[in-house]
Amino acid sequence: MRRRGVTVLLGALLTALLSIGVLGAPVPYVVLGPGPTVDTLGQEDGKEVIQVTGRETSTSAGQLRLTTVGVQPGVKLRSAIQGWLSDEQAVVPRELVYPPGETQEQVEQRNAEDFQVSQTSAETAALRELGYEVQVVVKTVAADGPSAGVLQPGDVVTSVDGEPVPLAARLTEVIRSKPAGTALRIGYTRAGTAGTGTVTSREQDGRPRIGIEIEQQQPHPFTLSFDLKDIGGPSAGLMFALGIIDKLTPEDLTGGRVIAGTGTIDDTGRVGPIGGIPQKLVGAKQAGATVFLVPEANCAEAVRNRQPDLPLVKVGSLDEALAALETLRSGGAPTRC
Repeated sequence: MRRRGVTVLLGALLTALLSIGVLGAPVPYVVLGPGPTVDTLGQEDGKEVIQVTGRETSTSAGQLRLTTVGVQPGVKLRSAIQGWLSDEQAVVPRELVYPPGETQEQVEQRNAEDFQVSQTSAETAALRELGYEVQVVVKTVAADGPSAGVLQPGDVVTSVDGEPVPLAARLTEVIRSKPAGTALRIGYTRAGTAGTGTVTSREQDGRPRIGIEIEQQQPHPFTLSFDLKDIGGPSAGLMFALGIIDKLTPEDLTGGRVIAGTGTIDDTGRVGPIGGIPQKLVGAKQAGATVFLVPEANCAEAVRNRQPDLPLVKVGSLDEALAALETLRSGGAPTRC
């Protein structure tokens, strides 16, 4: 059926529904639309989004804008129909956003926690890119555990069986990759002096362990903080990481462009997929973006929902994003979706 015919049919349906007062009835759906976009290099409510103290920062002629999805939680039939007819909105079952058994407040709290984690991972990935390495530090040693007498609180664990452990998660992965009872050669640094020791793992709670509690540190001679409210979820990680690097290096990563994007990021700099690509593309276009950075896993969906004159640049890691921006600055064409 042609679009005009569909419009006429829907108009008749709406007229009928109005006559019986149904349009004000609540429905079990939510409406997703373009949310606000934020320049991670700029200010919100008069405060820098990314704040650096103890070190000079650079300024940029362009912008690095994170993108969001707006959620209309309390939907009546009228709004749902408008959303179905809109090219900028999506109407989805409520349980996809607010799972059964969870209140709206619980979901929003979880999203806020995910947002905090995304900032922490962005900081870790960005500072590693800038040469500030992570240290895996022994916090406690169980008195009767496998590491007693071998490791001490404050030791920096550097390797297991010769394999480097640049992140706390990697240390855990290496230990769990070998069966309990395995003798592990642990490399460490204590008070600046390198050493090694042998620790035999034991099974605890069904997993191999070596009886230590660790924490991840990343020494650097300045402090970083974020000041951005009323945004949740993990998808701002990539744009935060790029914003940190832009502020801490003299080069303008943007090349004077308004660059928008999305994507989770982990401590290693890997960029992961997110939801709401169609709405984020609309929001980016409305904010004046001329380039959109897309997680590799979201490329197919982004292509289906592309906006006019908004090139889609594929990124799978922080390194790839930086390389793409360098290519743009030099006048080249980065890899697109």
